[in-house]
Amino acid sequence: MTHDNRLHRDWYAILDASPSDCVQELKQKYQKLALLYHPDKQSPDTAAGEVEQCVQRFIEVDQAWKILGNEETKRAYDLQRRARELKQNWPVDAHVCLDDMTWDDGEQVYTYGCRCGGEYVVGKEEAEEEEDLVICCDTCSLSIEIKRPA
Repeated sequence: MTHDNRLHRDWYAILDASPSDCVQELKQKYQKLALLYHPDKQSPDTAAGEVEQCVQRFIEVDQAWKILGNEETKRAYDLQRRARELKQNWPVDAHVCLDDMTWDDGEQVYTYGCRCGGEYVVGKEEAEEEEDLVICCDTCSLSIEIKRPA
């Protein structure tokens, strides 16, 4: 698992916990899930596919504990999590389909005119990512959400 994937996982959800849980509560939830999914605790007559799912779940639970069980890594994760939440809740003034934007072949960017006279500008790679994207005008504080074509 890459560093970026680890940052975007909801480690609290994996432990069935919440950010307000204290370290002792997190530890109890971790121990409960670790015992439930530990490979040595699986019945011998359990199907191989189920055992593999349990092993993967055990690995996730262990990774969640490694991040949330350490005060320093938990604080860093909480800050990154909060930053993502703030970014996702950015106020959006309009929704624009990528097809409605103008492609500038020379600059290799998509542009869209803002009502203030400025422009929304986004690079090709960023515009073609899977997620919808919120960008700001280059002149004012308005923002748009770029929707992917269906």
